[in-house]
Amino acid sequence: MNKYLISIVGPTGIGKTALSLELAKQFNTEILSADSRQFFKEIPIGTAAPTAAELAVAPHHFIHNKSIKDPYSVGSFEKEAIAKLKELFRSKSTVIMVGGSGLYVDAVIKGFDTFPDVAPELREQLNLELKAKGLEALQDELKQLDPKSYETIALKNPHRVIRALEICRGTGLPFSSFLNQNKPERHFKTISIGLEADRSLIYERINFRVDKMLEHGLIEEAKSVFEYRKCNALNTVAYKELFNYFNKEWTLEFAVSEIKKNTRRFAKRQLTWFKKDPSTQWFKYDTDVKVITDYIKQEQQKTS
Repeated sequence: MNKYLISIVGPTGIGKTALSLELAKQFNTEILSADSRQFFKEIPIGTAAPTAAELAVAPHHFIHNKSIKDPYSVGSFEKEAIAKLKELFRSKSTVIMVGGSGLYVDAVIKGFDTFPDVAPELREQLNLELKAKGLEALQDELKQLDPKSYETIALKNPHRVIRALEICRGTGLPFSSFLNQNKPERHFKTISIGLEADRSLIYERINFRVDKMLEHGLIEEAKSVFEYRKCNALNTVAYKELFNYFNKEWTLEFAVSEIKKNTRRFAKRQLTWFKKDPSTQWFKYDTDVKVITDYIKQEQQKTS
């Protein structure tokens, strides 16, 4: 099993794209994106997708391959990404994956837990209850049916609470009882690289990046997709804030300050997620690429 996936993770704006391009050249390989918003072709500026020049450095996959109008899930991405990796590994021993969407990264590396099918009406009913009774009522039910999940899932996220409850109600068993049971086997080894910096520098880079996005036409891009604002793909930082500006709810100055603030919060959540994986080797954002390349080659030799 001498096939290696080099996974590059870290907070937004840290330099993951630049490193992925250098490593793709070093290993003569191709790049998969695991960024849940760079899939969408209509919004390259606000998602900081690689530029045409960057895309020309190495073949990329899962960049601008979907429309914001297309429904797309992390489960669909997992299937497509694994199929693409099987194809690439026929001719490559190493492939790069880069992205800041932790759930999408984990989907490729670890796979998802398998859950039994439940009636779709259960989710519809739970969504109705969410509107009628509020999230707290659903949280209370989850606490009764599955205390373990109540302690571990993101309770403020209604989608996560509803997903757990529909399994509890549909099977009569706790959602948590299906976790870590039948993970799919992966026919490659993952070498995970994390990029980090002092928090103040990360925030400074984020503020600079948002200013550059505005210079490059972020407002015009957001206007071009405003009519599709109810699409899930646009329920994300930069677009949500600008939509409030377009609706005359906020001033432009306040919308921009909120984009920066919410991006900083997102970066903090990214770091919390990625730091949970003890197998990730962390490097300072400005580490010489040769140091990182040498580490990867050493890891490959250990496991070959």
